[in-house]
Amino acid sequence: MAKASVVGTVKTRLVPPLTYEEAAELNTCCLADTAANIVAAARQVPIQGFAAYHPPGSEPFFDDVLPCGFRLLPPREPTIGRSLLYAAQDLFAAGYGSVCLVDADSPTLPTEFLVETVLRLREPGDRVVLGPAADGGYYLIALKQFHRRLFEEIDWSTERVYRQTLDRVGEIGVPVVSLPEWYDVDDEETLAVLRHELLLGREPARRYLAQHTAAFLERLTATNGGIRRLLGE
Repeated sequence: MAKASVVGTVKTRLVPPLTYEEAAELNTCCLADTAANIVAAARQVPIQGFAAYHPPGSEPFFDDVLPCGFRLLPPREPTIGRSLLYAAQDLFAAGYGSVCLVDADSPTLPTEFLVETVLRLREPGDRVVLGPAADGGYYLIALKQFHRRLFEEIDWSTERVYRQTLDRVGEIGVPVVSLPEWYDVDDEETLAVLRHELLLGREPARRYLAQHTAAFLERLTATNGGIRRLLGE
């Protein structure tokens, strides 16, 4: 699930401490690392990578950012819930046997989480796989069948998303597999977590190394008072 890095429209909750231009650059780095992470997982299990993108007309941006072999899934609606619903619906309609929707805001998500998701989807029987985010949402939802109800009556962009989605799974009556919790980079607090994880090595070693994002943070902290801004000083 990907937004083109149009200045002033992406990661705006990170302004400040970032500028709008830096926020857009960070968005690009997160996209590149998320796609590279999916490619890394695809070396272990069968995955075809797609970017369900927005806005229309931004195809050249994604052609430049995404690795070879990634495909583009044209947008239908910009809102989160409808974008997720239509991405799942379109991929199932294209003939895929299962669908995993991943955000582009978790550049250090362990590759093993993606691999585990595919392995669980390949087991017999219907199920839903959810990756809970630290802010109460989810960083990943995976399905073996299209269930519209999973995307209905959800308070998107709130701390209730994961719990409400579990409620919808219960209504449908299929098993759910919950992955370990991870975090989205969408505010000053989580940006600080990201910096500590990538530059200071203070988080579990299983994290994805996110080389594009790490290089961005290194450049930022080395110039223009960047370290003070990241630390909120």
